[in-house]
Amino acid sequence: MVDTALCLEALSALSGCSVQQSGAGASDLGPQDFVNIVNLRQFYKQEGFEQLEYPSLGSMSLRDEPVNHRDEPVNHRDEPVNLDEENLYSAPAALTAAPASAPEPGPAVRVNPTDFFDRKFDYDFTNVKDGEKRFVRGGEPYNRPCGWRRVALSVWDKYESDVWLGTGSEAWPVSYQGLHMDGSLILTRKQGIQEDDSFLDKAAQSVVYETTKGRGIYSTPDVQLAEKHCKTFKSKTNGKTYKVLLQNRINLTHRKVCQRDRIWLVYVPEDHSQIQTRALVQESVRPYGLLLKEA
Repeated sequence: MVDTALCLEALSALSGCSVQQSGAGASDLGPQDFVNIVNLRQFYKQEGFEQLEYPSLGSMSLRDEPVNHRDEPVNHRDEPVNLDEENLYSAPAALTAAPASAPEPGPAVRVNPTDFFDRKFDYDFTNVKDGEKRFVRGGEPYNRPCGWRRVALSVWDKYESDVWLGTGSEAWPVSYQGLHMDGSLILTRKQGIQEDDSFLDKAAQSVVYETTKGRGIYSTPDVQLAEKHCKTFKSKTNGKTYKVLLQNRINLTHRKVCQRDRIWLVYVPEDHSQIQTRALVQESVRPYGLLLKEA
């Protein structure tokens, strides 16, 4: 079983909060709050904001450490692209004009492991190799997180129904959250979903103008692709360095499939307020696993 202290460090690394263990009582935030914060922080950083307002936490700084990618950006054919050394995954110019400084400490969050995690559903995929085996969730391929250890989150019976978390056709497909994913070089295509022309124009511009980021929340059904854009942290518990991802389910009503294979988008309209954006994320992305792997 993954040590609880290590799990809390992983949550801190993902969310930008200082997550501490609470001995009793309810957690300050639930799993849904954490996936909301992860998505909103990334989205608003791309939009050029310096602060994020979140209920019960107040204002959160969006200034953090620069992103270091080990892999070159690729186009939808997975061929290297020349971006003139432009780092598509860095913060906008407004956030990087000043000299780099240490990340501002995030708000303290108390988590009661008893009500936040559901450890009976933990699963160790470290030595699992699926090979030619195929799995399905929500009628779509499920790429299991082989090589990772999954800590289950307490989400059962937390929503209007639990169908989304099942294995049948009404379940939601599985997606992985890589903290540093964005929409550069991605064109959204129609797949039985009606899109307005302005949305398709904006998506197309992200291909024509390479430095234009797509507007929305990005994830992938491919855990290997998510790993390329994952968050890493050094544990104070054992001194080791870990990679961390969120394993989610995605609402098909809001998910858009991108022309670059293995990329999914939850599009955020430009006229959405922060409240509307938060509601959209909460309706679209539900977490159920915290994934850890030694780097």
